[in-house]
Amino acid sequence: MATVPRLNSSADASAVEATCREHGLSGDEFRTLHRRCVAAKATAYCPYSQFRVGSTILSAAENQGVYFDGANVENASYPVGTCAERVAFGKAVTEGHRRFRAVAVATDIAPPASPCGMCRQFIREFCDPKTPIIMFDKDDNYVVSRLEELLPMSFGPEALPPPGSLRPSS
Repeated sequence: MATVPRLNSSADASAVEATCREHGLSGDEFRTLHRRCVAAKATAYCPYSQFRVGSTILSAAENQGVYFDGANVENASYPVGTCAERVAFGKAVTEGHRRFRAVAVATDIAPPASPCGMCRQFIREFCDPKTPIIMFDKDDNYVVSRLEELLPMSFGPEALPPPGSLRPSS
Protein backbone atom coordinates (compact mmCIF):
# COMPACT_ATOMS: atom_id res chain seq x y z
CA MET A 1 0.00 0.00 0.00
CA ALA A 2 1.35 3.41 -0.94
CA THR A 3 2.02 5.93 1.77
CA VAL A 4 0.84 9.51 1.46
CA PRO A 5 3.81 11.89 1.56
CA ARG A 6 3.93 14.29 4.50
CA LEU A 7 3.16 17.96 3.86
CA ASN A 8 6.07 20.15 4.94
CA SER A 9 6.55 23.90 5.15
CA SER A 10 9.40 25.35 3.12
CA ALA A 11 9.78 27.85 5.98
CA ASP A 12 10.52 25.00 8.44
CA ALA A 13 14.32 24.79 8.42
CA SER A 14 14.40 21.40 10.13
CA ALA A 15 11.96 19.90 7.58
CA VAL A 16 13.98 21.30 4.68
CA GLU A 17 17.22 20.01 6.24
CA ALA A 18 15.72 16.52 6.66
CA THR A 19 14.45 16.58 3.06
CA CYS A 20 17.89 17.59 1.79
CA ARG A 21 19.65 14.92 3.82
CA GLU A 22 17.26 12.20 2.62
CA HIS A 23 17.54 13.16 -1.05
CA GLY A 24 21.18 14.21 -1.35
CA LEU A 25 20.52 17.91 -1.92
CA SER A 26 22.13 20.92 -0.32
CA GLY A 27 20.01 23.59 1.31
CA ASP A 28 21.01 26.00 -1.45
CA GLU A 29 19.91 23.52 -4.13
CA PHE A 30 16.54 23.03 -2.43
CA ARG A 31 15.96 26.78 -2.07
CA THR A 32 17.03 27.37 -5.68
CA LEU A 33 14.67 24.67 -6.95
CA HIS A 34 11.86 26.22 -4.92
CA ARG A 35 12.53 29.80 -5.96
CA ARG A 36 12.99 29.01 -9.63
CA CYS A 37 9.95 26.74 -10.07
CA VAL A 38 7.71 29.33 -8.40
CA ALA A 39 9.17 32.02 -10.68
CA ALA A 40 8.72 29.78 -13.74
CA LYS A 41 5.05 29.34 -12.85
CA ALA A 42 4.58 33.07 -13.43
CA THR A 43 5.58 32.60 -17.09
CA ALA A 44 2.90 29.97 -17.82
CA TYR A 45 0.69 30.47 -20.85
CA CYS A 46 -2.61 28.98 -19.70
CA PRO A 47 -5.55 31.06 -20.99
CA TYR A 48 -7.84 28.01 -21.18
CA SER A 49 -7.33 26.14 -17.91
CA GLN A 50 -6.05 29.08 -15.84
CA PHE A 51 -3.90 26.43 -14.11
CA ARG A 52 -0.32 27.68 -13.86
CA VAL A 53 2.50 25.20 -13.38
CA GLY A 54 6.22 25.90 -13.11
CA SER A 55 8.98 23.33 -13.02
CA THR A 56 12.72 23.40 -12.41
CA ILE A 57 15.11 20.50 -12.84
CA LEU A 58 18.64 20.12 -11.48
CA SER A 59 21.13 18.55 -13.85
CA ALA A 60 23.41 15.78 -12.66
CA ALA A 61 26.18 17.21 -14.82
CA GLU A 62 29.63 17.44 -13.28
CA ASN A 63 29.42 21.21 -13.20
CA GLN A 64 26.93 21.41 -10.34
CA GLY A 65 24.31 24.10 -10.18
CA VAL A 66 22.86 23.76 -13.68
CA TYR A 67 19.11 24.34 -13.57
CA PHE A 68 16.44 24.40 -16.27
CA ASP A 69 13.00 25.98 -15.89
CA GLY A 70 9.74 25.40 -17.69
CA ALA A 71 6.10 26.47 -17.52
CA ASN A 72 2.99 24.97 -19.04
CA VAL A 73 2.10 26.22 -22.51
CA GLU A 74 -1.47 25.64 -23.67
CA ASN A 75 -2.96 25.74 -27.15
CA ALA A 76 -6.46 26.44 -28.49
CA SER A 77 -6.49 22.79 -29.52
CA TYR A 78 -6.66 21.97 -25.83
CA PRO A 79 -4.89 18.60 -25.58
CA VAL A 80 -1.96 19.88 -27.62
CA GLY A 81 -0.50 21.90 -24.73
CA THR A 82 2.81 21.06 -23.13
CA CYS A 83 3.34 20.58 -19.40
CA ALA A 84 5.92 22.57 -17.44
CA GLU A 85 8.03 19.52 -16.67
CA ARG A 86 8.35 18.56 -20.33
CA VAL A 87 9.22 22.13 -21.28
CA ALA A 88 12.06 22.13 -18.69
CA PHE A 89 13.36 18.74 -19.83
CA GLY A 90 13.13 19.74 -23.49
CA LYS A 91 15.28 22.80 -22.84
CA ALA A 92 17.82 20.77 -20.88
CA VAL A 93 18.05 17.91 -23.35
CA THR A 94 18.52 20.24 -26.31
CA GLU A 95 21.44 21.78 -24.43
CA GLY A 96 23.09 18.37 -24.01
CA HIS A 97 21.98 17.36 -20.50
CA ARG A 98 20.70 13.81 -20.08
CA ARG A 99 20.70 12.99 -16.32
CA PHE A 100 19.06 14.91 -13.48
CA ARG A 101 19.21 14.89 -9.69
CA ALA A 102 15.90 16.52 -8.75
CA VAL A 103 12.64 17.82 -10.20
CA ALA A 104 10.57 20.60 -8.60
CA VAL A 105 7.02 21.58 -9.51
CA ALA A 106 4.93 24.54 -8.29
CA THR A 107 1.19 25.15 -8.69
CA ASP A 108 -1.44 27.60 -7.41
CA ILE A 109 -3.44 25.00 -5.49
CA ALA A 110 -3.19 23.27 -2.12
CA PRO A 111 -2.24 20.56 -1.45
CA PRO A 112 0.54 20.30 -4.06
CA ALA A 113 -0.15 18.67 -7.42
CA SER A 114 2.04 15.93 -8.82
CA PRO A 115 3.23 15.60 -12.41
CA CYS A 116 0.67 14.04 -14.76
CA GLY A 117 1.13 10.50 -16.04
CA MET A 118 2.66 11.58 -19.35
CA CYS A 119 5.20 13.75 -17.51
CA ARG A 120 6.03 10.92 -15.10
CA GLN A 121 6.97 8.71 -18.03
CA PHE A 122 8.88 11.56 -19.66
CA ILE A 123 10.80 12.20 -16.42
CA ARG A 124 11.62 8.48 -16.25
CA GLU A 125 13.50 8.73 -19.54
CA PHE A 126 16.10 11.00 -17.94
CA CYS A 127 15.91 10.30 -14.20
CA ASP A 128 16.72 7.39 -11.97
CA PRO A 129 13.64 5.95 -10.18
CA LYS A 130 15.09 7.24 -6.88
CA THR A 131 15.05 10.89 -8.10
CA PRO A 132 13.10 13.18 -5.76
CA ILE A 133 10.10 15.03 -7.17
CA ILE A 134 9.46 18.06 -4.94
CA MET A 135 5.95 19.46 -5.28
CA PHE A 136 5.15 22.95 -3.92
CA ASP A 137 1.67 24.34 -3.34
CA LYS A 138 0.32 27.90 -3.37
CA ASP A 139 1.36 28.38 0.28
CA ASP A 140 4.97 27.18 -0.28
CA ASN A 141 4.25 23.92 1.50
CA TYR A 142 5.70 20.86 -0.18
CA VAL A 143 5.70 17.10 -0.44
CA VAL A 144 8.45 14.93 -1.85
CA SER A 145 8.04 11.59 -3.59
CA ARG A 146 10.63 9.56 -5.40
CA LEU A 147 9.86 8.95 -9.07
CA GLU A 148 9.48 5.22 -8.34
CA GLU A 149 6.62 6.07 -5.96
CA LEU A 150 4.83 8.14 -8.60
CA LEU A 151 5.53 5.66 -11.40
CA PRO A 152 5.81 2.15 -9.94
CA MET A 153 6.99 -0.67 -12.21
CA SER A 154 8.19 1.94 -14.68
CA PHE A 155 9.42 1.29 -18.18
CA GLY A 156 12.74 2.98 -18.83
CA PRO A 157 15.26 3.11 -21.64
CA GLU A 158 17.31 0.30 -20.11
CA ALA A 159 14.40 -2.10 -20.80
CA LEU A 160 14.82 -1.76 -24.55
CA PRO A 161 17.13 -4.08 -26.48
CA PRO A 162 20.25 -2.50 -27.96
CA PRO A 163 19.81 -1.20 -31.53
CA GLY A 164 20.33 -3.92 -34.11
CA SER A 165 20.07 -6.77 -31.59
CA LEU A 166 16.65 -8.06 -32.66
CA ARG A 167 16.43 -10.59 -35.44
CA PRO A 168 13.57 -10.38 -37.93
CA SER A 169 10.65 -12.74 -37.27
CA SER A 170 10.56 -15.77 -39.51
